[in-house]
Formats: sequence, C-alpha cells, structure tokens
Amino acid sequence: MRVLVTGATGYIGGRLVPRLLERNHEVRVLVRDAGRIAGRGWADGVEVAEADLLTPGTLPAALEGIEAAFYLVHSMTAGRDFAEMDARAARAFATAAARVRLVVYLGGLMPKAGQASTHLASRAEVGGILRAGLPTTELRAGPIIGAGSASFEMVRYLTERLPVMVAPRWVGNPVQPIAVRDVISYLMAALESEPLGVVEVGGDPLSFKRMMEVYAEVRGLRRVIVPVPVLAPGLAARWVGLVTPIPNRLAVPIIEGVIHPLLADTTRAQALFPVIQPLTYRRAVEQALGAVEHEEVETRWSGALGSGSTVELSDREGLIREVRTVRIEASPQTVFEIFSSLGGERGWLVWNWAWWLRGLVDRVTGGPGLRRGRRHPRDLLRGEALDFWRVEAVEPFRLLRLRAEMKLPGRAWLQWEAVPDGDGTRLVQTALFAPVGLAGALYWNVLYPAHRLIFSGLVRAIAREALAGAQRGAPTPTEA
Repeated sequence: MRVLVTGATGYIGGRLVPRLLERNHEVRVLVRDAGRIAGRGWADGVEVAEADLLTPGTLPAALEGIEAAFYLVHSMTAGRDFAEMDARAARAFATAAARVRLVVYLGGLMPKAGQASTHLASRAEVGGILRAGLPTTELRAGPIIGAGSASFEMVRYLTERLPVMVAPRWVGNPVQPIAVRDVISYLMAALESEPLGVVEVGGDPLSFKRMMEVYAEVRGLRRVIVPVPVLAPGLAARWVGLVTPIPNRLAVPIIEGVIHPLLADTTRAQALFPVIQPLTYRRAVEQALGAVEHEEVETRWSGALGSGSTVELSDREGLIREVRTVRIEASPQTVFEIFSSLGGERGWLVWNWAWWLRGLVDRVTGGPGLRRGRRHPRDLLRGEALDFWRVEAVEPFRLLRLRAEMKLPGRAWLQWEAVPDGDGTRLVQTALFAPVGLAGALYWNVLYPAHRLIFSGLVRAIAREALAGAQRGAPTPTEA
C-alpha cells in the first residue's frame, strides 16, 4: 500500500515509519525540510515529499497516488495561536487528500466531565475536521509512556529528583496512560481496517500520583507525595518546566490535560482489535527504562537541529545537552586545529577571567583547577589531562571530547566535531551535564545564563579563528 506519513520526524511518526517498511508498504514522508530525516535508519527506504501543511499549494504533489495517510502533526509548541494553526493545517490537508481512501489520526482523550484544556479541545477539533472531509479513523489516547516521550520524561524527572513532592490535589484524578508500543500497534491495525470514526484506546487507569509512585517502586526509590488544595495548573506546569526537561510551552498543555479525570472507553477498541492487549503501566515503565539503559531510544519528544547556525538545549535520559552549530568556510583540519589547541597557556579564547575564576574555585574546593595545563600546545593524547579536563576521545581532524574533573554535583563533558559540509565545515559544539539529584539540576539552572554566554562566545571564537586561519593559508597540524 502507498502510505503517506505526516509528522515522520516526531515521537510517534519516527517509530511508525520503520514498522510500515517492515510490512512492505511504500512509504512517503511529508516534511518541510528533507534534511531533517538525514541520518535516520529508515531514510533510504522512503520517498520524501517536501511540503508545508500551512501552504496548501505544496500539498497536492505530496498526496499524488497515496492510498492511506497518517496525520500525526500538531502545532502545540508554536505559541498561543497553535489551535488556529492546527485547524488551518487540517482543513488544507482535508482538501488536498480528497482521493485518499483512509486517514488515520492520533488525537487525545477528552474528559467526560469538566472543560477540556485548549490543547485537548484543539486535538478534537482537528479530528472533527478530518472526519468531516475524509474517511478517517481517529484514535484517541491519553499520556503516552515510552522512552523519550514527554509524559514519561515528566514522571521520570519529577520522581528521580524530588524525594518529597508537594503536588496539587488533582494529581489524584484518574487518567489512562498507554504504552508507546500499543499506540504503534493500534495505528498499524487501523491501517488494515475500514474507516472507524473515533476509537478510544488506553491501558489500565490510575492517578498521576500513582504513576509517580509506580515509577518509584520500579526504580527502588522512596518518595513522599503530599497533595495540597493549591497550585494552579499554570504554576504547577512552570514548576515542571524548572525541574524537568519539558519546556513550559509543552508542560502547560500536558498539566492542563490531567486536571480532570481522563479515562478511555475501550469497549470499541477491544471489539475491533482483540489481538492487542495493552501493557500495564508498570510494564510500560519497565520497558521504557530498559530502552534508556540499553541506549535503544528510537525517538524523543524534542526535535532535531536544522541546517543553519543553531542552538539546541535539551534534557533527556538524565543528560542535559547544549548543542551549538555553525558553518565555517574552512577545512575540517583547520577547524580541528583551533579547538584542539585550547587550554593551557593559550587559554580558552573568550572569557579567560571566568575560566581562571572557575579554576580557582575548583582548587579551593579540592579539585585540580587549571594548574595542570596541557602537555603540548597542539597535540593531544587520549587520557591525558588538559587544565581541569581529561581527554576522553580525540580523532584527528574530526572530534575532541573532554571530560570534566572539576568538583561538580554531577558529570560534565565538552565536545567539538568538525563535520565536512560542502566546501566548508560544520562545527558542532556540545556541552553535556549529567546532574546528580536536585543539587545538580539547580547547579545547571543557576549557572546556565553564564554558561550560555561562555558557550556562545566560544563557538563564535573558534569559527572566527578557523576562518582567519583558512584565509591566511595556515598549515594544518601535519604540516606544522
């Protein structure tokens, strides 16, 4: 079957595409930028259509010859106008997909009582637009539990970092999470059925409070959760944004979505798809933790980098990453020469007084400080010291990774990569921090404004030095 997948770079779409290929479907993915699927294991097995759901004129070609389509997109993180954008995109898609015989849409459960959140109301509106104009199956699901999912990461970080939690009373409301494995199974099963309208799916019901308690039990943690009759959804969501990697623009709709009971009527799902037996929440947590432990996380809630100069700050699987990239009109050898000669007597190109001060604080607290310098002004060997870093990996003309040995409430790394990019090089600078407990999280958040200035200045300085070296024809390390 010729199948179109929208949202192929998202959390669900990125897992669905390889399953479709395994079933020998002809898969076309609709993306705004074809470069966003580069490097994915399934990229060579799909046809790519560059189009934008908010630009209707780009859609007919993307849908030409398609028999069935998965609609897996939303604009929730786009700002206050996300609901209007989602409705526009759905109407444009419904018009362009007039000849498609089946559309499968993944929406969200609606509360049986109480007012739905703006996010859930928008998801329902999109489903209504698609059903009104196209033969559609709308699967409605609650919080999705899987390695890298926003709901799972929220539960994981709150439970891991806070031994005692003061939580709003509504954390006792029942919700019905579902394992990501089961969501994919329902999507695949819906593709093999006639249009079914709305079908609610879910695992076992439990409260959000119980979700955190079960996670703690699986991890062998002792946690105390104290519900109180305060903490408005907005305030609670901002606290989640501080303690977890989930940004406020995503935390707010997730929190607002569980302030009322959110239960599924799975009667139709059980009758239509009796082979699918949803995992229990506990088993879903165990599988998600296993995937994290074995580094088998297929997709994450956060997006990928684009092709321009970029900055990405993310927090996943317990590791905070700040990635900055810039393209330089210089060879990888020249770029590598610049970042591999940092430290020691040369210093760190920018904010040297701040590096000196950090080294002094480290020495006072029992760390090595900057006194170790470096062995050679240009060459580095794996395992040797460089100021308060240790060279963990070095690959000539390509990569350098330093592991911090200063005193920290966690573990830290600083890494540079020189990636060939046409006639130039893309410099990728990554700062990584694995915090230990709440102290580690607070350390990162308190110092990040200063780190942001240093990291941004450092990547610009490396780029500037490399460009100057290229213009004057500076020798590479092998020629020096």
